[in-house]
Parts: sequence; structure tokens; C-alpha cells
Amino acid sequence: METTNKLFLSNKAWAMEKMSEDSDYFKELAKDQRPAYLWIGCSDSRVPANEIIGAEPGELFVHRNIANMVVHTDLNLLSVLQYAVEYLEVKHIILCGHTGCGGVKASMTQNSFDLLNKWLRNLKDVYRLHRDQLNAITDENEKLNEMVKLNIVEQVNNLVKTSVVQAAWKHHNRPYIHGWLYNMETGLLDSIIEAKPGDPIDPIYAYSDL
Repeated sequence: METTNKLFLSNKAWAMEKMSEDSDYFKELAKDQRPAYLWIGCSDSRVPANEIIGAEPGELFVHRNIANMVVHTDLNLLSVLQYAVEYLEVKHIILCGHTGCGGVKASMTQNSFDLLNKWLRNLKDVYRLHRDQLNAITDENEKLNEMVKLNIVEQVNNLVKTSVVQAAWKHHNRPYIHGWLYNMETGLLDSIIEAKPGDPIDPIYAYSDL
């Protein structure tokens, strides 16, 4: 109870601070949301989306899962993506991974993690695609962070493969997709890959009748 009471006190202090800056802050915020960005990030508690980029409530539409994955059978992710792109009309999608990712690290072992194995299987497929490149790296930490970067690239590509993104590119010339890496040791972001309307799409995954 002491832990949860602390959270309520922190919430009250935060709300009062916002109200002291602008008495209509929450009234205006409650009216509607029109975020320019969809953030797809890792569930890691050390990687809070808003704080990393200094965003205020209402500026980011957020989806988080283990290792910032875009899985074509994940109805949760796909629902968030469709709502953000088609209804909120976001202009940018940020796919953000981070150094030292525990989910990525787990996928590079032969350990069993029970139910989590089904999720990590998607990461193992990324490892398989880039096995030779990764196995050539002898330093384990460097190898892990290279896998994190490769996973960012793969997940951005998975976004491009969706009909939601392809239709928005074709009809609305948006969204721009950004694959970013958050460095846990410095707190800084790096751009790993960018994808934009008009970029070529692998014909295997392209939809011609959107």
C-alpha cells in the first residue's frame, strides 16, 4: 500500500504543477487528441517514450511490447497502427529499440522461457537472417547491440509490409517511418533507418489494389 500511495501522491503533485502553469491544461487535453507521432517501443521500464524526447501528453500515441516488435499476427499492434494512421492521421511512426535489450538478449540464447518463447521466436528469425554477420562478432555486448540495430531495421521493414502503411503512402503521402536506437548509457537517440512514402517496396509484399 505504501508503494501505491506514493504513486497517488506523485500524481497529485504532477497534476497540481500542470494546473499552476495553465489552469485549463486538463480541460484542453481532454477535448481531443491529435498526436503527430506513433511511438512503437520496448516495454522496458527504463525507456519511457515521452521523457526520452521531452514530449507532453497528447503528442505521442504509444504502443510498447517486448523488444519493439512488429509482428504480422499481433492484432494489438495492428489495431494501434491502423487507428494511429487512418484515424489520428499521424505524420510519423517512430520504431525505437534500445541498447542492452533483454528480450533481444534472450532470443540469442538456447534457454527456454515458457510462454515467452512464442514471442521470442520472431526475434530468433531476425537472428537467423543475420546469423553470419552476428556470429562474426566476438564481443558479446557488441554482438547484442548489433542485433538490436538489425532488429530495428527488420521491424521498420515489417511496418512497410503492412497494407495500412502502404495505403497511407499511396493516398496521403504519409507517414514517415523512423527507426531509432536509444543508448541506455548516454540517454541519446541515433537514427538507424528511415522509410518514406515513395520508397520502393519488395514486390512480394506490395499490395497493388489499395
